[in-house]
Amino acid sequence: MITAKDEELLSILRCNARASISDIARATGVSRTAVQNRLTKLENNQVIKGYSVVLGNDYSDQLVTADVSLTVSPNLRQHVCIALRKIPQISRICSISGKYDLLVTIEAAQLETLSNILNSVCSLEGVERTNSAIILDTMFER
Repeated sequence: MITAKDEELLSILRCNARASISDIARATGVSRTAVQNRLTKLENNQVIKGYSVVLGNDYSDQLVTADVSLTVSPNLRQHVCIALRKIPQISRICSISGKYDLLVTIEAAQLETLSNILNSVCSLEGVERTNSAIILDTMFER
């Protein structure tokens, strides 16, 4: 069960995952030991799986992003997913319903890099068909 203080702590970490224990303690009005204990509990219960970097708009706006739908041979799906995870420019792999099996998001620094990654994805054993859509502009994001 997550408490109101846990929610407050999670909110602080969502804004700044590098916030110090002391800063979180001051912001939540509890001791540093209590904050550390709550963090440990949240990590052990897999509420917090890890800490990550949120890219700044100046950098992320320069990336070429594409959503790629893949049809995958059912018996090679796991093999394809393992291979996709090894490509650092792939930021997300989703299982989807409908005509395609997977939706992959690729974020590359240059169009040429994106093209090379798409060629690699298309040549993976088990990938039967792809459909790519380059993101031109993000109109809204939460």
